[in-house]
Amino acid sequence: KPNTIAKSLAIGNPADGPYALDTMRSTHGNADHVSDEEVVEGIKLLAETEGIFTETAGGVTIGVLKKLVEAGKIGPDEVTVAYITGMGPKTLEAIVDHVGKPLQISPNLASFEAALGRKLSK
Repeated sequence: KPNTIAKSLAIGNPADGPYALDTMRSTHGNADHVSDEEVVEGIKLLAETEGIFTETAGGVTIGVLKKLVEAGKIGPDEVTVAYITGMGPKTLEAIVDHVGKPLQISPNLASFEAALGRKLSK
């Protein structure tokens, strides 16, 4: 079994692995791997640029996309869809040391504005 913070992907030999590889090869696709540090960087990048807080498997997706762009396998202007299905709180324990604990606020505008540090304009 792989030793990674992306526990949902650390299954060793996935049952659909051969089919995924066949599909990748027959469509001239690409694949790569990322370190746990790159997973965290992918999570941060998606949150900072798109406002989406993904779980660790989504961080793998974004981290690999970043590597493929940097390697020239995906053009910087190409339209690419990243299918992100898991939300960040699902694997918070794996990344809390890297991103900090989330704020917990009351479900009202005043609490949100206090956490934000400013009033929202009307």
